[in-house]
Amino acid sequence: MSSVKITIRKNGPYRVEAPEGTIELVDAEGNKYDLTGKPAFSLCRCGGSVNKPFCDGAHSKIGFQGAELAVKKADLGTPDVPQA
Repeated sequence: MSSVKITIRKNGPYRVEAPEGTIELVDAEGNKYDLTGKPAFSLCRCGGSVNKPFCDGAHSKIGFQGAELAVKKADLGTPDVPQA
């Protein structure tokens, strides 16, 4: 059995690592992405990449904050937006 590792990068992409040929990535229409030669790749989660679904580093330019930070703030009662 092959091993797949997905790492959630803090305020960044999902990093996917697996032996080549063991991951199939498809779009909403079922078209396969060519992952030849890519035993590891990063998937965008900020929405700012021009190379979706892959990360192009846009998260660092737009100040993306991962949902886990928002959840922690909500649990602590800390607002994300200043209150008027």
